[in-house]
Amino acid sequence: MSAPDLPTNPVVPDGLDVPADLLDIDPEQLRALGYWVVDRTIEHLATLNDRPAISTGTLDDLTAALGGPVPQSPTSVDEGLRLLADIALENQQHGDHPRYFARVPAPSSYPAILGEWLATGMQGVSSSWGGGSGTATIELVVLGWLRDAMGLPAQSEGVLLSGGSLANITALLAARTEVGNGVVYLSDQTHSSIKRGLLAMGQAPDEIRVLPTGDDLRMHPATLRDAMAADRAVGLTPRVVVATAGTTNTGAVDDLPAISAICRETGAWLHVDGAYGGPAALAPDRNGIVGLELVDSFVMDPHKWLFQPYDIACLWVSTPGLLYRTFAMHPEYLADVQGGGVDFGNRSLELSRRTRAAKLWLTVRTYGIPALIDAIQRGIALAEYAQQVIEADSRLEIVTPAQIGIVTFAGRGCSADDHWRASAEVTADGYAAATCTVLHDRTVLRLCTINPRTTTEDIRGTVSALADALGAG
Repeated sequence: MSAPDLPTNPVVPDGLDVPADLLDIDPEQLRALGYWVVDRTIEHLATLNDRPAISTGTLDDLTAALGGPVPQSPTSVDEGLRLLADIALENQQHGDHPRYFARVPAPSSYPAILGEWLATGMQGVSSSWGGGSGTATIELVVLGWLRDAMGLPAQSEGVLLSGGSLANITALLAARTEVGNGVVYLSDQTHSSIKRGLLAMGQAPDEIRVLPTGDDLRMHPATLRDAMAADRAVGLTPRVVVATAGTTNTGAVDDLPAISAICRETGAWLHVDGAYGGPAALAPDRNGIVGLELVDSFVMDPHKWLFQPYDIACLWVSTPGLLYRTFAMHPEYLADVQGGGVDFGNRSLELSRRTRAAKLWLTVRTYGIPALIDAIQRGIALAEYAQQVIEADSRLEIVTPAQIGIVTFAGRGCSADDHWRASAEVTADGYAAATCTVLHDRTVLRLCTINPRTTTEDIRGTVSALADALGAG
């Protein structure tokens, strides 16, 4: 077939021969607006202590302020920025607030904020080597720094993802590639997103075992061994064990060496969810998180305890090339950018990937690991101090002692409803954000104290407010 004849003088539509300014903003105006964003961010950080730890508007009010008909004509970007800052971004949980103790706080470090800004402004992408060799390199570097600092297997390869939910399911998909289908073992303290992820990836519900924990709320190796034996006795194959290094409820750490030994005996894959507690293993004494050199895969969320803006999670897999074997694809339209280095788009289900590494790389490089360890240890010490404050109040009792930044407690003689009401009242007041959880059918109050800017006065004031609210019932 011959090529079609092409016009010798194609007609150029009006205006197409010059660059368009349809979406441009004058550089000096952009500079001024950028300065405003910097100033507004600094104001946010500097005044957090004087503002509510969480603000929640009504859908009607927020939609009235932020919505309306589809915009058909330009409006002021200045006005839009103010609406974002004063309404949209104000009406949310402020995980960086010094008295935000609910769920898991997310205090950001200044270098992380700067790295995020710069990477966004320069459209940082980390999908392929040809499309982002510099951003791929800093992802490799920071993953290697943290892997080595925590004592993970030296050959482990990693990838940055959005958070623990996606990182854990990515690890479990890789595990299935390596060991095949079979029974997966969790505990009743395993993060709920993991069972959801297993079901979403097609794991048979009757091949998910949720093992009971004891009073220490840890997965017991004997319970695991018995469950595996029972499954093998009926012809089922144990394939994956999910242990936890720092549970969300209480900060409990499973016995990784003992669980690893069972996995080695049975040929099961050991995945460890350290989304919350993982960074505590950076300390020289590991804060009780021992045995990471034995794991097959491991997850950690730097937007929790490594002081990063949302979102970022680390996943490491100890089998080189496994992530690539699980997720790689080679379409013709990517042939010119793949190869020559690491294509991170072939290490998970994410192909289009912004660079999450810039903020984390800049943070670790700026502070160094010892300074980050000091900040982590402060969070641990604050929980231990909170335990002392609780024990000194006759109205309260400790339920689980301080463990890597988390302590749970209850009001003496108080009902489950009393606890939920007290946490809601203190949070609605704006002074602090607190919440309840349920441990083996008992409702308790819970504090997570990982913000380096939290003071002992913040702890005392919050515990006192909760005790007062319980008494008001």
